[in-house]
Amino acid sequence: MPWTSLPPALTPLLVPHLPAVSEELLAGVRLDVPVYARPMEGVFGDSIRRGVEVALTRFLQLPGTQQPALMGDARRVYEGLGRGEVREGRPMDALFAAYRSGARTTLRSFSRVAMDAGFEASVLIALAESVFAYIEELSAASAEGYAQEQSERAGERDRRLDALADLLVRGHAAEDTVRAAAAAAGWPVPERVVVVVLAADRRVGLRSRLGDRALLASRPGDVLAVVPEPATPSGRRDLGRALTGRGAVIGPARPWHAAADSLRLAVRARDLLQPRDPGGEAALWVAEHLAELVLGGEPSVVEDLAARRLAPLAELRPAQRERLGATLLSWLAHHGQRAAMAEELGVHEQTVGYRVNQLREVFGEDLRDPQVRFELELVLRAGHR
Repeated sequence: MPWTSLPPALTPLLVPHLPAVSEELLAGVRLDVPVYARPMEGVFGDSIRRGVEVALTRFLQLPGTQQPALMGDARRVYEGLGRGEVREGRPMDALFAAYRSGARTTLRSFSRVAMDAGFEASVLIALAESVFAYIEELSAASAEGYAQEQSERAGERDRRLDALADLLVRGHAAEDTVRAAAAAAGWPVPERVVVVVLAADRRVGLRSRLGDRALLASRPGDVLAVVPEPATPSGRRDLGRALTGRGAVIGPARPWHAAADSLRLAVRARDLLQPRDPGGEAALWVAEHLAELVLGGEPSVVEDLAARRLAPLAELRPAQRERLGATLLSWLAHHGQRAAMAEELGVHEQTVGYRVNQLREVFGEDLRDPQVRFELELVLRAGHR
């Protein structure tokens, strides 16, 4: 603490000059730091004047002591100035520049008084060291206040975002309520959203991967993300990449007020489709599996239809039944085009021809009936063999 070497006699010498030094300091700050070049009025003016008054008064209590630069209420003043910079939307640069400007003015004024009083050069050197050490302490207190305010604001915004996500995925909230919550959280309401469902243990790092536009919510066993609908193919790719390896299911796009429906379908798709691909790396887009969702709506009815239409395969060995079932689905999907079927099934065209002949023997004239073909494709796409 360089002020321990300052003579206590400086204090009564300098105190009478504080009003003049304060005005000179404020004028210098307005000149040196453009963002402060405005009338010292209202809350802004009061806080700056209070900061200058406390700074100068406290500094003159330090000569010849081992006290810390700031204590209690004085420290809170400079933490408050740092918090104020966050509220004004400014970085700390302006406040630090104001402190440096004030230090120069203070040192120049106090040194002139000390020289006129006959103090030696060693005292002036100690005075300079003390002023700049003191300003460093003020800067540190303000930086701490700035960081605290940022942290608190981030925490409060996160809470508001989480509450907004909960409103959206629960549904039934009035539009005014949702829009007010979105405005309070600083979240522009998109026209359409998708809801992503993941296991709760996949939440780590999710917010940073999805970005500021994603809202997160929790429910037992799951974490949910409400994301603006990707409007372009590149946007879809980016969202898919961000969710790779997380076992994510992306619900279909819906207007924001129907986000609960996107969630419902995502959960339904996960229950219906994910068991077929456990641990899949790529995210599952529900919009690409709508037919399977339709078929999964009444599973017992589909099972009855499958038992009826696939009865000709029932007497075959399981492996043979699986092969012919896959071939039949490919035949129906590609309208009998053998080249496309061979590529999809990974076999030679002659093998395709052999299997199709087997199917004709097993199913007979039923394969000529459009209604039967439609029902066969339904049950095969539902996963039955």
